[in-house]
Amino acid sequence: MAKTNEKLKLNRFKIKSSTEVMDVINEVKRCCSTIPLFHIASYIHNTVLVQNLIRELDKNFPDAKVVLLKHDDRNITTLSVYDYDVKENENTSDEILDQLYTMYDKTHNNIDEYRNQLFLRYFTDHLTNLPNLYQLRKDLQNDEENNTLVLIKIDNFQTINNFYGFVVGDYVIEYVSTFLKEIFDETSIYRLSGTEFSVILDDTYDFYRLKAYLSELYKSLQNLVITYQDIHIFVNFTLSSSVSQDNFNLFSKVSMALKYAEDHSLPFWIYEDSMNFENEYEKNLQLSQVVREAINSNRIVPYYQAIYDNHQGVVNKYECLARLVDKDNNVISPQVFIPVAKSLKIYNKVTEIIIDKAFKEFENNDHEVSINLSIEDIMNNEVFEYIVNKIKNFPEPSRITFELLESEAILDFRKVGRFIEEIKRRGAKIAIDDFGSGYSNFSHIINLKVDYIKIDGSLIEKIGTDKTSLIAVETIVALAKKLGVQTVAEYVVSSTILTQVKNLGIDYSQGFYIDRPSLTFAEASPL
Repeated sequence: MAKTNEKLKLNRFKIKSSTEVMDVINEVKRCCSTIPLFHIASYIHNTVLVQNLIRELDKNFPDAKVVLLKHDDRNITTLSVYDYDVKENENTSDEILDQLYTMYDKTHNNIDEYRNQLFLRYFTDHLTNLPNLYQLRKDLQNDEENNTLVLIKIDNFQTINNFYGFVVGDYVIEYVSTFLKEIFDETSIYRLSGTEFSVILDDTYDFYRLKAYLSELYKSLQNLVITYQDIHIFVNFTLSSSVSQDNFNLFSKVSMALKYAEDHSLPFWIYEDSMNFENEYEKNLQLSQVVREAINSNRIVPYYQAIYDNHQGVVNKYECLARLVDKDNNVISPQVFIPVAKSLKIYNKVTEIIIDKAFKEFENNDHEVSINLSIEDIMNNEVFEYIVNKIKNFPEPSRITFELLESEAILDFRKVGRFIEEIKRRGAKIAIDDFGSGYSNFSHIINLKVDYIKIDGSLIEKIGTDKTSLIAVETIVALAKKLGVQTVAEYVVSSTILTQVKNLGIDYSQGFYIDRPSLTFAEASPL
């Protein structure tokens, strides 16, 4: 508590959350015996905290005066309480009120400047001080002339953030921003999101001129090496643009081109009105609805494909493969609906449905079943808990194998390793899918301590015609034997390949020659 003069006392409370309001009100009641003056200082006055505070002050101190003032601290609202006696301190109270209202008037007189600052913040990226997406859309809408818009996306920004940290990530963004400013007029550059920039070119371009321009721009960006504390950071980019002669939906068209370039691993792509990407997006919307309905209507179903034991000459394992059956009984492959489920953030539901149905199907027979898991599944704690609970209630966990897909995309090998350890500790097994398809983290994959290695079909199909593929498979088999890991050959589509696979000492075979995926699985029998 501080004194402003002999008769006037001041209490000041700093409030960070609206949950603290009632505690402050009770404290004011305790320390103020007369009618107080209230001074609320806040960065913005229309917050839940400030409005709640005003409401409670009016309710508990109906005769008090409340003055709103502005200060620059975004995180804290300050309540100043002047405690005085109205009868004894009329002059003092009037003086304080005059001072407070004078301060309020000054703030009110600067309201236009304040609004301009808010407006500027709304349309400006705070890190680079470049105009943002809202400003871009505003500029495109207000510009009567046709424009050429270029989108520039940093492809590996998430990897940079995860590996080096957010400080380095921000440094990369600022560096790229500065680099673009050196190439283009600063007023034509926009930062749209964490990874995307855009540039409005002064001229319109035909397809071939624009293609040449983007090609040169791409080369310039790909040669960009960012140095941070003696560490060289290489940044990958994808570009897009449009030859559309109309600003209407220009940003949407260029965004479609960017997505197309990303999906097809292209350096850049140019949108042309004849491409009609809108139809593709309409299909995606319809498919999204189909996927949601299938999950809600129990139409995600497991198909089973036999895995042949090359030593015993029988089928004693099955791989469980997800399928979607639409309302017209059309069967949709996972290559079509799984990416949609992932984009909708409901892929974990698909995984849980397949696990549940597979466990029920196999709990009362002697066969083994392999269930696919993506990297998203492994990283999802909810899915992990679901799997653990299912294993606990399964009669023979040793008949369950979880097959890790997309192993090339593994970044956090420690977490994947812990996942594998926990699953194996509970009695289930682990397989690595598509082994040999180009793992850049080969040593990490080997150290995951899996039970099965499934050799990629692109190698198996060529073991009789391509010497390099044959050597690669022989090497994998020899390595697996030394590690005590069993092998499975994928894409066994003929008796010739099956014979070659057996001669190489591969333990199991899987492919259309053995069996095609179906709703039911047959009893174990030799080919």
